[in-house]
Amino acid sequence: MSGTPALEIKGLNAWYGESHVLHGVDMVVQPGEVVTLLGRNGAGRTSTMRAIMGLTGARKGSVKINGVETIDMPTYRIAHLGVGYCPEERGIFSSLSTEENLLLPPVLKTGRQGMSLDEIYAMFPNLAERRQSQGTRLSGGEQQMLAVARILRTGANLLLLDEISEGLAPVIVQALARMIIMLREKGYTVVMVEQNFRFAAPLADRFYVMEHGQIVERFGASELEAKMPVLNELLGV
Repeated sequence: MSGTPALEIKGLNAWYGESHVLHGVDMVVQPGEVVTLLGRNGAGRTSTMRAIMGLTGARKGSVKINGVETIDMPTYRIAHLGVGYCPEERGIFSSLSTEENLLLPPVLKTGRQGMSLDEIYAMFPNLAERRQSQGTRLSGGEQQMLAVARILRTGANLLLLDEISEGLAPVIVQALARMIIMLREKGYTVVMVEQNFRFAAPLADRFYVMEHGQIVERFGASELEAKMPVLNELLGV
């Protein structure tokens, strides 16, 4: 692993207006890792993702992307460091076709080539079949695939994925799991917020658990079995 983390967060505090939502979050993600952020609804997981991107209100502390401090950067500059954020609401252009959505994203100057359409369609055969379909006619699972695929077109190498398995059919969840494995094999760094513990557990190298806007547990995949009693208490899984 490289000596410089792909993502290094120290003492991160964030606010929405007067509401203090993150309280001193510390987190390190090494290049090529898949890290899952666990916690109950309202624990601060999505707020952490949004704070990394500069999408909360005020934020204080340190957020480094590949060693570059971003705490005072606007969101577009953070994205241009090679960060791709897939929010829970997906944000695809519903009036455009699948292929038009994939042709829209700008290429980032990250040193990593964005995936070609052929590579995207090989990874997501469903999208190849629906390439001319409007966004409104895609299933929830296909929309989720399209949202992730659009990021991969840009050349982003740090992917922030928020609840990508939520509400999807098991066959689609399995396809997304295969996607995560392929992305790891290609050297991407992935940070996932997940409520679906069964989906996240076999995929992640390391886990962070949040409660009340703070990290309360951190452990590697090899410790997962030993940590299950604590996770049952914290997550109710």
